Amino acid sequence: MDAPLIGRKEEKEILLDALSSAEAEMIAVIGRRRVGKTFLVRTTYQDKIVFEVTGLQDASKKEQLENFVLQLAEASGATLPIRPPSSWLEAFALLITYLKTLERKEKPVVFLDELPWLATHKSGFLNGLSYFWNSWAVKQNIVVVVCGSAASWMIRKVVNNRGGLYNRITKRIFLEPFTLAETKMYLQSRNILFNNHQIVQLYMAMGGVPHYLKEIKGGRSATQNINQICFSKTGILKSEFLRLYPSLFADAEQHIAVIRALASKRQGLTRKEITQLAKIPEGGSTSRVLEELLHSGFIASYRPFGRKKKNKVYRLVDEYSLFYLSFIEGNQEEGPDTWHHLSQIQAYKIWSGYAFENICLKHIPQIKKALGISGIYSTTSFFYRKGTADEPGAQIDLLIDRKDQVINVVEIKYHNEPFVISKDYAEKLRGKLSVFREATRTRKQLFLILISTFGLKESPHSLGLVAQALGMDDLFAE
Repeated sequence: MDAPLIGRKEEKEILLDALSSAEAEMIAVIGRRRVGKTFLVRTTYQDKIVFEVTGLQDASKKEQLENFVLQLAEASGATLPIRPPSSWLEAFALLITYLKTLERKEKPVVFLDELPWLATHKSGFLNGLSYFWNSWAVKQNIVVVVCGSAASWMIRKVVNNRGGLYNRITKRIFLEPFTLAETKMYLQSRNILFNNHQIVQLYMAMGGVPHYLKEIKGGRSATQNINQICFSKTGILKSEFLRLYPSLFADAEQHIAVIRALASKRQGLTRKEITQLAKIPEGGSTSRVLEELLHSGFIASYRPFGRKKKNKVYRLVDEYSLFYLSFIEGNQEEGPDTWHHLSQIQAYKIWSGYAFENICLKHIPQIKKALGISGIYSTTSFFYRKGTADEPGAQIDLLIDRKDQVINVVEIKYHNEPFVISKDYAEKLRGKLSVFREATRTRKQLFLILISTFGLKESPHSLGLVAQALGMDDLFAE
């Protein structure tokens, strides 16, 4: 029985709309490695794909062309091998010849997967693809899907192409990892019935990447699964980090340096701070590295409240990369039950707070829904002021600035039981609100929102202070 397609409703609709349209369509499917791009296309189009080729990692132009023609021979049912072409123009001419022989009532699909690997340096691949589309495909009733994990490359070279492919992409899909709700559905489809807390623990370590989630076994706790997948000799995530970035980016050393720098600073870093901490040169190459990491979903940029775009701060939001650098890398030889031991130490508390905060920042639509403000226009930001001898500092994880003259000041806490606000913590929260109001001079109503794993246990100190309290269950809304 084939695995079902979980979630991806909007993405599937885009693919099906292209199939039912009366014109040629070229669709770019972009997303990080292991996120399920190929599965989405194959599951949606199935037998409508009349030709498919996947680029070979680190292969030469000659090897890519040989691979192309081998797939063409298989698709066409050729009993004898086709002579490998010497150029991509010739290769796409062969593809046109094959497609002309097809007698189909349905719109055919051509699927070119891992395009950045196919388009080796100075190979002429993009010229060949341009020739295929402009000279023939655009005049046919056909769907051409181009797919790639190197998101920034796909955007620069294909989506924003200034040559023969200029403005040729008719539809775009940016495929993201599963949300918590989709992760739960995915595990249920594999007969793994975890409660929400177990799923949150797994998500904090490996995110919503389907290829990683596929390794989870039923009948084992989140701790047991993490121990097996991330720390055992056979666990696929024990060394995935070492392959992940080089597979996506040429000269990935700077990308990894940026990731390491961001992993060390919970509050995030400005561009200048990144260059200093990562010890990379200021200039165009840094812009490219940050752009590629942003487009691939490994980092995110956040705007300080009331500040302009140039003041943005970058955070590491890839769960697995943070988990690897926090725990896996330095504990490669610790043996069985490593994670059970590590989850008892102070470093775990620091990491879990940051990881849960990242999860909340990725589920802002769910937070707005739980607060009942989905229909109110709002923007999100954060606030940070460093304390001095004369003025107290404050950090606010999330601000939801609403058009109805309200700002939700969101405090995020990871806790293994319902959170209780003590007298001291209540004073700290009031101090945050006071510093924020004074620093920003806002006249809007401030509502303090607490998001904690198991919600809030009311106490005398929370009454009149916390406007609304949410729990992790609220983050699982579809």
